[in-house]
Amino acid sequence: MSPHTQDAWDVIVVGGGPPGEIAAQYAHEGGLRTVIVEAELLGGECSYWACMPSKALLRPVEVLATAREVGGVREAVTGELDVDAVLDRRDRFTHYHDDGSQFAWAEGIGLTVLRGRGRLDGERTVVVTSDDGRERRLTARHAVVLATGSTAAIPPVPGLAEARPWTARDVTNLKGVPERVAILGGGVVACEAAVWLHGLGAREVVVLERGERLLGATEPFASELVAARFAELGIDVRTKASVEEVRRGPVDSIREGVPRGRDVTLVVDGEELVVEELVVAAGRRPRTSDLGLETIGLEGGRYLETDDHLAVCGVDGDWLYAVGDVSGRALLTHMGKYHGRICGAVIAARARGTSVDAPRFRASADHGQVPQVSFTDPEVASVGLTEAAAVDAGLRVRTAEVDLAGVAGVSLLRDDAAGRAKLVADAHAGVLVGATFAGPAVGELVHAATVAIVGRVPLEALWHAVPSYPTASEAWIGLLQQLRDGDGRIA
Repeated sequence: MSPHTQDAWDVIVVGGGPPGEIAAQYAHEGGLRTVIVEAELLGGECSYWACMPSKALLRPVEVLATAREVGGVREAVTGELDVDAVLDRRDRFTHYHDDGSQFAWAEGIGLTVLRGRGRLDGERTVVVTSDDGRERRLTARHAVVLATGSTAAIPPVPGLAEARPWTARDVTNLKGVPERVAILGGGVVACEAAVWLHGLGAREVVVLERGERLLGATEPFASELVAARFAELGIDVRTKASVEEVRRGPVDSIREGVPRGRDVTLVVDGEELVVEELVVAAGRRPRTSDLGLETIGLEGGRYLETDDHLAVCGVDGDWLYAVGDVSGRALLTHMGKYHGRICGAVIAARARGTSVDAPRFRASADHGQVPQVSFTDPEVASVGLTEAAAVDAGLRVRTAEVDLAGVAGVSLLRDDAAGRAKLVADAHAGVLVGATFAGPAVGELVHAATVAIVGRVPLEALWHAVPSYPTASEAWIGLLQQLRDGDGRIA
């Protein structure tokens, strides 16, 4: 077999995180010879530096907090978390950064995986550079899928980059817990990190958010509940905070998750704040700068705009696709996996010459139907539009809210149970367009709302979806009662 034939593939996927893996799987199941090119670990950010390690750190903290708020159990709690055991459990979930099992899965279903950094070199062509500098040229008969994800953005604050702060990769893979830590940002990553750093024993945790509130993209009541709980825990939240300068001398180590060995000084609103470590959780940027996009007439360093088939806009021939974070559509693992399913199926259908007009070939869920869970304290889960977003969209909005502490299934979870739930309905169409829950274990409530919103289930029909007693889902009764009887607030 000639080198040209050997390196001609039906589909080339650049990036082996969950979106890329699933796009490759669906293309392969459609009968296409598919290769994944991955420069780091197969399984990507979620498996080793984001979702899995962060939730593995949060779960012990949440279990201990819950135990201390259940009568008859709190009396049995006599100690603190074993930090070393928590970190070891996290490392077991990340397989100690060994992607052998991921390789076995890929090869087991018939995919090929190449180690190396992939970049475009003209139409349907990818050059793979291995760690030793050798290059391998691949061509795609049908499609190239870009699934290179995103990386932490470092704001242009004087001295910040030079201070070599921790990013999300460091704080999820921490080897020790800093006693004094500042977190730059107030979104999901920042708030989750504050919870586990405090829970693992950080003596001082300061959250610096330049906006008016934490979790600014969610309903205000959820932000207020999280901020109130942080205040109870002793987590110092500073909103409208302006970080003007960061100073730090030469650092001893820049190994992942290892404290740098020298204090860092931040000038915040004219005052100095000195901490042992600084975590930057102030947004993401796409990994597109070194993808060779200029060889096909596109500009690197930006998110790749796609149509609802996940084909990259501005590229003729429907051969280039982008899935997951790199598309900028919804920077969430589950949405990236959704993209991968659709993209792989579209590529396979087009290769067969069949229509891709059916709804299952179009990504529609990231148009106002995105579900998300923030594993903060309290947990926050949402899907669809907030009230403000629905009003901005021109909808005639009706809302309903209930106090979750009054729901039997919630009050049984812990003695200090507190929370709130809110539905946003399109009053004209009689369907839900948004839902937000904040409280204990509310992540398990959001999928019912997701089904109702995506399926455009009439409110009258939802009234007959009877929740089991005593569960947190009984919150739906009070919410739907308000909407059905017209007691909900009209916006």
